[in-house]
Amino acid sequence: MKKITFIGAGSTIFAKNVLGDCMHVPALQQFEFALYDIDKQRLSESQTLLTHLKNNLSSTITIKAYDDRKEALRGASYVINAIQVGGYKPSTVIDFEIPKKYGLRQTIGDTIGIGGLFRSLRTIPVLLDIAQDIEEVAPNAWFLNYTNPMAVLTGTLSRYTNVQNVGLCHSVQVCTRDLFKHLEMDHTGIEEKIAGINHVAWLLEVKKDGQDLYPEIKRRAKEKNKEKHHDMVRFELMERFGYYVTESSEHNAEYHPYFIKSAYPELIDDLNIPLDEYPRRCVSQIERWEQMKQDLVDNAQITHERSIEYGSRIIEAMETGETFMFGGNVLNIGGLIANLPDKACVEVPCVANRSGITPTYVGELPEQLAALNRTNINTQLLTIEAAITKKREHIYHAAMLDPHTSSELSLDDIVSLCDDLIEAHGNYLPEYR
Repeated sequence: MKKITFIGAGSTIFAKNVLGDCMHVPALQQFEFALYDIDKQRLSESQTLLTHLKNNLSSTITIKAYDDRKEALRGASYVINAIQVGGYKPSTVIDFEIPKKYGLRQTIGDTIGIGGLFRSLRTIPVLLDIAQDIEEVAPNAWFLNYTNPMAVLTGTLSRYTNVQNVGLCHSVQVCTRDLFKHLEMDHTGIEEKIAGINHVAWLLEVKKDGQDLYPEIKRRAKEKNKEKHHDMVRFELMERFGYYVTESSEHNAEYHPYFIKSAYPELIDDLNIPLDEYPRRCVSQIERWEQMKQDLVDNAQITHERSIEYGSRIIEAMETGETFMFGGNVLNIGGLIANLPDKACVEVPCVANRSGITPTYVGELPEQLAALNRTNINTQLLTIEAAITKKREHIYHAAMLDPHTSSELSLDDIVSLCDDLIEAHGNYLPEYR
């Protein structure tokens, strides 16, 4: 029996979406879905929900929860990763509250920036342990990573393990759909080309019947930005640099040095930037979980329609040989994006079929876009360097080169902030203390 293993299966809603999608695939009906999570209660809740779903969808898959990660992975053909190391408390709280003492504010803190840096440092050791298990008990498995920071984690796996892997994000497949809806434009029949790095990939081309739609997009966006709305940062980036970026404005506000600035506090209101957005979401989700649990876990009649997530379609393509194209995160080997470093993890169109996953060649990005990507890549590569070498100085280097952090703090304050964060994270970062 073939096996799909879900690591971090206590992420109940996400497990429902991805594995619920898989239950709709005829080619996966004889698979075992192996569930693993360090939170036994959440693991049990996910098992209950997925069992209800299996029954209601008349699926013939087998669902099994494991308390031993290596056994969950043993013999797996596919591994889906959705872990979060440190959780909201203590780690996310630490990532936001200590930088505030230095006057450094964030919105999401899960990609780069000081929050993304420390999330990477506490996640990479766990990911390398998982990879070691996969190399031992499931050496032919494909690892589908959904955990952030996407570029750093995928880059680490690709450079320092033998695990076949690809990073998957939600932003590419909803980029133009949401943009067109926001601008009240018809999305049907459009052609698009997207490439860059995770959360900072670019809508390089967008056409319909051979006609370039960018002039109309930019005209409407300029009008839209005369009033407050949720996507002002991305529209500002598009006006200044010429292209629309895949990930949301609350994310991109902290990836660049232009928007969250203590010397220009008016920008927060002018561009509708939601500071501390991720902690707010975490608190809201925690408060709503008991009600959601009743609606999901305790609902024996629960059902599911196949979502737009890539995971099930990639697995289906590899099982059936039917080609599926998607935006994936892979190492830039051979210069898939020619004016970004080979060591970088890039987000490019990829093809999945029975042969596995093959990224496609993009060529050069417009130089201003490549330059913006490189500012993020610098920090990503030095974060990996810190995690692999265990040298504290590379943590400092990564933070010093982060666009937002370096635009706000002095070198001495950056070092002091990193020291405080290392100390506060305690046993999550024992190698650096």
